[in-house]
Amino acid sequence: MTTETKYQPRLREKYFGEIASAIREKFKLENPHQVPRLQKVVVNMGVGKAIENKKRLEAAAKDLGTITGQRPQICNAKKSVAQFKVREGWPIGCRVTLRGDRMYEFVDRLFTLAIPRIRDFRGIKRKSFDGRGNFSMGLPDQVVFPEINVDKVEWPQGMDITFVITGGSDEMSLELLKMLGMPFRKD
Repeated sequence: MTTETKYQPRLREKYFGEIASAIREKFKLENPHQVPRLQKVVVNMGVGKAIENKKRLEAAAKDLGTITGQRPQICNAKKSVAQFKVREGWPIGCRVTLRGDRMYEFVDRLFTLAIPRIRDFRGIKRKSFDGRGNFSMGLPDQVVFPEINVDKVEWPQGMDITFVITGGSDEMSLELLKMLGMPFRKD
């Protein structure tokens, strides 16, 4: 009988090994369930130009799948908007919801590989919390991820990344993201 050890992402081990106890001590939390943790990460690409060219949405979905390791869900317009020439039900974007090991792997690659590759990067602004502890940020294009071949990208496409964090406090969520390695701007 062989004993196989299950691979755990580096960031997950760091969270359960060091970060959770450090946050618990810093904020004097009695219950371990009060410690904030990453619940899910949602990566979204809004492809408004998909109205003119359907291949743009296909390319964005392919790149998003390559980046996250998960097949994206195509999002349709919820209502018609004449100014944008959009009709209800038309496909205009794609998204992926990451949980568990894939989430920790993605966050690790985002913090250590992708964000430092952004041109003229000075840090992420701290103002993007929603009041409940969740954090959102945007990336200018998909080529900051090493999985994407720059020569094969026809259309640069930005993306929004939302970190859904339990705990309900912006202050604790900020501390969690700092300890996980998010490079915040020094104000």
